[in-house]
Formats: sequence, structure tokens, C-alpha cells
Amino acid sequence: MSAPQRITVLGATGSIGLSTLDVIARHPERYQVFALSGFSRLAELQALCLLHRPDYAVVPDTSAAHELQSSLRGAGLATEVLVGEEGLCAVAAAAEVDCVMAAIVGAAGLKPTLAAVRAGKKVLLANKEALVMSGALFMQAVRESGATLLPIDSEHNAIFQCLPGDYARGLQPVGVRRILLTASGGPFRETPLAELERVTPEQACAHPNWSMGRKISVDSASMMNKGLELIEACWLFDARPEQVEVVIHRQSVIHSLVDYVDGSVLAQLGNPDMRTPIAHALAWPERIDSGVAPLDLFAVGRLDFERPDAQRFPCLRLAREAAQAGGSAPAMLNALNEVAVEAFLQRRIRFSDIARMIEAVLNAQSVQAVEALDAVFEVDRRARALAAEWLARR
Repeated sequence: MSAPQRITVLGATGSIGLSTLDVIARHPERYQVFALSGFSRLAELQALCLLHRPDYAVVPDTSAAHELQSSLRGAGLATEVLVGEEGLCAVAAAAEVDCVMAAIVGAAGLKPTLAAVRAGKKVLLANKEALVMSGALFMQAVRESGATLLPIDSEHNAIFQCLPGDYARGLQPVGVRRILLTASGGPFRETPLAELERVTPEQACAHPNWSMGRKISVDSASMMNKGLELIEACWLFDARPEQVEVVIHRQSVIHSLVDYVDGSVLAQLGNPDMRTPIAHALAWPERIDSGVAPLDLFAVGRLDFERPDAQRFPCLRLAREAAQAGGSAPAMLNALNEVAVEAFLQRRIRFSDIARMIEAVLNAQSVQAVEALDAVFEVDRRARALAAEWLARR
């Protein structure tokens, strides 16, 4: 029997990271944790280190590193604690690593995810912002390094499963007409439009179907999450924006569909549990138990579909326009959204101001070509500065 695959989990204390560790723990003969990273939930990271005994842990600063290192040494663990972006890149690209779960939320995940790609790792991509910010550069790095890139978002993983087998071998999908990207519609799918001005962060984070972090929950409520997924799908599956259609499917049972030119539409179904796509990607091209209960279609009873309301979900339109514009637009969209969502969670702006700020700043900027990673980060920096100016004027 071959040695267990050694896994680095970037963003171990988040919902994706915890689900990944749950699947790994079910298959100790197949997987072994090499490194874990955490940002703010350091007590949870310590507990995970005690449970999974990684070679390395990564925290954001030296103070946190000293504290964690001391506690782990006291518990008899040899885990070495590293610091910051340099530490993240080191555990992502380490020679001992077979597979990297890239689950750090936002722009902060780009560099370590790229480090794993450039090292030719098997990369499980849960950080959609990496592709949104640097799509062409990121996919070029995948091709040049020979890395295996497997999508973890339930929608993109579903698309991957529904595409022809040739796609997984790096060949252009043949006969695909459209990608149908499903969305639950979030908690405000039926909220009267006038009330959206007054919704709270707690209401925005109360997703009807999924258990997620606060930032991605707000993105789901605004459907910016689906807009970012549209951009990601274009890069992952070599699709044009007009080939990707968003469909609201409130049950979150069909995770996405692929429409073929012969009239066939293939769908991937399952209970709304992220352990399913994680297990699929970890074991690909094999299948393993994920711990997810079998889908009971009789309990589901019905499957509903509707078009997104453009007035209710302006962020979806803004993301599609950024995808069509290309260049610096997607990276700027992503940065503006991160700032706006954080401001909403801090109760500095209203929920409806998220889209207002993004549109106002985007419309005032011209689209620039982005041909190097430094240019991506300059776009990100400038967008955040412009967002801060907009907030200051408010």
C-alpha cells in the first residue's frame, strides 16, 4: 500500500478547512496532515494541531507564533510554527507536500495558492479570489508547472464532474453549449426591495442552506459570490461570460449543470455539504466516503428554478460586466467588494451600499491590462484606497 498523501490545509479554521480535516480524519490510511494555517481563531488552530499533529502550523504574526509554539511544545508536539505570507508559501510549496487545500478567503490567499501551483502540487481551489484577481496569470502558471487544479466550490466541482472526461486530461471540452451555475438566492431572495436598505449583518449571514463564514455569507446574500464564481468558471473551463448562465435553485440540491449541443443537460446532485466536493477532489479520480448522508429525493420532493432579479442582485450584473471587460476590472471588483462587505459587517454602510460603492468606483476607473503579478496587487491596492475614500465621503 502506498504511503499516505501529505496535505497542507491553508485556512484550516474556516468552514472549508474544518470540512477538509473531517474527510481526512475518515481516511488515515490515505491522508496525513503536513501543515495547517489559521488567522484569527488561534485557540481553534491549537486544538487542530493537538488533534492532527502537523509538521508545521502558520499564524499571522510573531506574537501569535511564540504563543502557539510554547503551548504546542508544552503538549509534547514537535510542530514548528511559521509566520505570515512567507510561512504560508513555504508550507504550500514544500517538497514533502502532495496536495494543498487553498481555503484562505480573499486576496490574502493568492500568493500561497500560486506558490503551490508553481511547485506543481495537486491544488484544491476553494479560494475563488485567486482566479478572479489573476485569471490569465494563474492558469498560465498551472500549465507551465504541470500542477493539477481541482475546484472545490460546490458549483465548479459539479461542473467539473459533468464535463467530458477529456477536460480532466487538459483537453478543450467539445460539444459544450452552456454552463448553468446554480445559486440558492440567499436569505433575501423574497425580501421586499425596500427592506434591503435596513437588513442587518446577522440577517445577511443567516444562509438558508449552507453553513459558511461571514464574508462569503454576505457575498451569497448579495449574489456577488455567484458573480465571482461566474468569473472563476470562465477561467477554469475556458468559457466566455455569455456561456455562463446563473440559475436560482432554492433547494441547493443541483449544484450546477452543463448543457451540450445535442440537447443533453448533465447535472450533479447532492446534499448541501462541502464534504462532498472536498472528498471528490481529494480522491480524484477515485471516490471515497465523505461522511455526507445519501440524498433523499423523496424528502426533497421538488426542484425549483428561476431567473435572478437584476434589480434585487445588482452585484451579479457588476461581476458579469467585469468579466466581459477583463484586464484590471475583476481584480478591482474583488477588492472593492472585500472592503464593502467588511464595512457592512462593521455597520458602517447599509447592505445596498455594497453594490453602490462598487459601481461608483468601477465606473470612475478605466480598465488596464494586467500582465504581471505585481500589476495585480497594484490594482488591488488602488481599489482599496479608492474604496476608503468613498467610505470617508459617506
